[in-house]
Amino acid sequence: MRIWATAALLESGWARDVSVEIGADGRIASVAQGDAGGRARADAAVEVLLPAPGNLHSHAFQRAMAGLSERRGPGTHDTFWTWRDLMYRFLAGFTPEEIEAVAAFVQMEMLEAGYAASAEFHYVHNQADGTPYDDAAILARRIAAASETSGIGLTLLPVYYEVGGLDARPLAGGQRRFRTDLDHYAAILEGAEAAVRALPGDARLGIAPHSLRAVPSAALAELVTWRPDAPLHMHIAEQTGEVEEVRAATGKRPVEWLFDTHAVDDRWCLIHCTHLTEDERRALATSGAVAGLCPITESSLGDGIFDGAAYLAEGGTLGVGSDSNIRIALSEELRTLEYSQRLRDRHRAVLATAERSCGRRLYDEALVGGARALGRDSGAIRQGAFADLLALDAGSVHLEGLAGDDLLDAWIFAGDDTLVRDVWSAGRHLVQGGRHVRRDAIEAGYRKAMRKLKETL
Repeated sequence: MRIWATAALLESGWARDVSVEIGADGRIASVAQGDAGGRARADAAVEVLLPAPGNLHSHAFQRAMAGLSERRGPGTHDTFWTWRDLMYRFLAGFTPEEIEAVAAFVQMEMLEAGYAASAEFHYVHNQADGTPYDDAAILARRIAAASETSGIGLTLLPVYYEVGGLDARPLAGGQRRFRTDLDHYAAILEGAEAAVRALPGDARLGIAPHSLRAVPSAALAELVTWRPDAPLHMHIAEQTGEVEEVRAATGKRPVEWLFDTHAVDDRWCLIHCTHLTEDERRALATSGAVAGLCPITESSLGDGIFDGAAYLAEGGTLGVGSDSNIRIALSEELRTLEYSQRLRDRHRAVLATAERSCGRRLYDEALVGGARALGRDSGAIRQGAFADLLALDAGSVHLEGLAGDDLLDAWIFAGDDTLVRDVWSAGRHLVQGGRHVRRDAIEAGYRKAMRKLKETL
């Protein structure tokens, strides 16, 4: 397949009249600049072509809760912890069929928003009463099946979740659907790996110890040795309550303890990292690990504000994810990240540099961090990379008369994801004219699943 673009964002910067040829393996076979006659030979012609980023953190099933958690819980203040109680109750109604239908729908929404790939932090493993399924990996297989339907590039991250806190209290209520031990987790990984192998060649498998509060230190020490070349993702330092619990149990803060205990490097993606000291932030920035930020969810849950400006100044790498999937909106994740910095620092264009506008810097970071976190050879329009691409609607009023980085600024800060017209994931042309090619069937499955889930609430 050959795509021709009037303007394209290449590794070297913006270029005109660009032809991109995609091979049968889903990788970019060639990139030609200044190919003014290439439009006539192209299978698809677009005005503005960008590399498409990966979504580095998703809990697909939580999409079904969107809009249902905006009432205040018992007491004066509603927090992450009261939201979590609602999430646990909501879990009871999910069958494997609903897990797959909701996952396919949220993956479709991601593609329509401009993400070409997704890291699924998958921690629902058991039946509603906590009993393991006969096939330990059945729900991981359903996530893989959903990605086969949606076409999204998948990095599947089965989650290890053993205890309810640093005091090793047993899991209760909805948490029982997450419970694993090392033997059970090994069976889940084996089944998940088989499911990933059956997908297109860009799919990956990773490891995901849930958090320090859910994974005993001995189990974490074991898990980090499994599949040492695979991505490793972990929640950390999201909430002040979590920080205090870890400090009370270990004498150290979460990120401090992790870096003192493990060799954190570029295979790690640490999710949220909201509450860091300067020393912790600097250690993360220089480790090669990715800070996985989810600005819409972090805003929704009242987590706090990650110090993106200082972290990037120290050489850190970050990317964005949709986490709770309360709203799937790539441009809004990036905008929310920048606006949170402005609100904290009380000045504008915080993440801009002398060379790059806010939109360009945010987008570049999302490309690099997303690719590294997903273990995916993507994030740039270059020969050999997976053809993860998106095209913007140059006819939008928001982009009228604009070129270069101004296009990204207008999309992220003035427009929305309706400006995304086409998306390719490893060469699969899944969004055309702003609409997923299988939207009708995927949406019908989601509506059916939601009717059944609502009956259980």
